[in-house]
This record gives sequence, C-alpha cells and structure tokens, in this order.
Amino acid sequence: MTETIVVTSGKGGVGKTTTSASLAVGLAQRGKKVAVIDFDVGLRNLDLIMGCERRVVYDFVNVIHDECTLKQALIKDKRIETLYVLAASQTRDKDALSKEGVERVLDELVKSNFDYVICDSPAGIEKGAALAMYFADRAIVVVNPEVSSVRDSDRILGLLASKTRRAELGKGGVEQHLLLTRYNPGRVANGDMMGINDVKEILGIEVIGVIPESPGVLTASNAGVPVILDTESDAGQAYADAVARLCGEQRPLRFIQAQKKGLLARLFGS
Repeated sequence: MTETIVVTSGKGGVGKTTTSASLAVGLAQRGKKVAVIDFDVGLRNLDLIMGCERRVVYDFVNVIHDECTLKQALIKDKRIETLYVLAASQTRDKDALSKEGVERVLDELVKSNFDYVICDSPAGIEKGAALAMYFADRAIVVVNPEVSSVRDSDRILGLLASKTRRAELGKGGVEQHLLLTRYNPGRVANGDMMGINDVKEILGIEVIGVIPESPGVLTASNAGVPVILDTESDAGQAYADAVARLCGEQRPLRFIQAQKKGLLARLFGS
C-alpha cells in the first residue's frame, strides 16, 4: 500500500526540502519505490538538491493540466533505481494546483505501485501547503529550535488534525512526527536555543529525528547531493536514523549532547 508523507512547517527556511530529499533517498536505499514531489510552485528547489535540475522537461503543473503524462514528468534518479522526482513549475503560480489534479496524480502513483510518496510542502498555510497536507497519511513537521518556528508549527498541527482527507473521512488526523533541524547542543546548554524537551512539550508530538547544525548540509545542497548520502557527516547519519525510525526501528537520538571541552580549552576559554 502506498503511504503519502508530507514534509511541512509553519515557517520558511527550516530545511523542509533538504529533509524531503534525504527521506526519499533513505527510503529508496531500503529498496522502496519512492516518488518525491515539489509542491512549491513558482520557486522550485527540490530538483536542485536532488541534482536533476538540468533534466526537468515537464513538471507537476504540466501533469495536472494534462500537458504531459506523469511518466514523462517523473525524473528517475541516477543513483538509486527506485527513486523518482516530480519537479515544481517555476513559471506558474500556486493557483495552478487543484485538489482534483493533485488527487489524480497521487492516485496514478498508487496504481504504479509506489511504496512512498513524499510531498515537499511550501511553508505556511497557503494553497500549495494545504494541498500537500490534505492527502497525507503521515506528516513530518520540520522545526528549528527557536520560538518563532515552534509557534508557527503549532498552527500546522491544528490543520493536520482537522483539514485533511483523513479527518473528513472520520479516520482521525494525520499521524504527526517532529523533526528538529539545525540543532546545536552547545547553544542549548548555554540557554541560547530551545531544547528537545522544550519543543516536545509545546507541540505535543514525538521526535523522529534531530539533525545537528552542520556545514555539510549546505555543501551537499550546493553539490546537488542529498546530505543523507554523506555518511561521514553528522547530519547525514542523523537523517539515516530518522528514516530508520520512520520505518519502525528503534534508534537512540544522537548528536544531542554538547561536547565536553578539553583541559586546554577550559583553561584558555576557547
């Protein structure tokens, strides 16, 4: 059975597209057939992070408006046989998306025996974000450990509980998971950043992953390589852990403790 997972947030710039790309890659590495869709019509960043921007001929909006087939628009990843990307349009606005059109595309992916569909949502509650959430079975709510990001995501949780197809059908809200990005244990220890328990207490959902602040994320994105493929980086390993938990495995959270300073660092205050 196909599972549709939306990657969403209330605030922009928290790492949704990085997360969507890494989750899609991680699931495909496990032999799952995965499609990742960019719902951010007008901006389009997913194809850059996936490293397939030069191969985009048709996009999500073209499929919705019957200007091409879904098969023509899906871009097969060159690294993993079972991974496909459906890019957003850069030339249309979000009104080009329709509930009926999105449903038709998702239904076709189900008929094509995809195991997972990852929906990379725009931030906030506008049309593209609402449609990305509406058809979801599960949601990854991406949050930076700062007050504005947490507050804005609280609104998203309310929408996931009430404004989705599952809610309308009386099946309860979308199953929700919290993913913290740009986490810096040192700043948490100094009181400059919210801790994991602080965020959990406010939002009331369980943490599926904590991604440490890492220059490797930007380096990987600029190279068109999802950071999960950088198995030497802390961020890449943390995303791999999050994928494992998404698949039902039990793994302890890593990279959440501040490193203890050595003797020289303590003496000289560096």
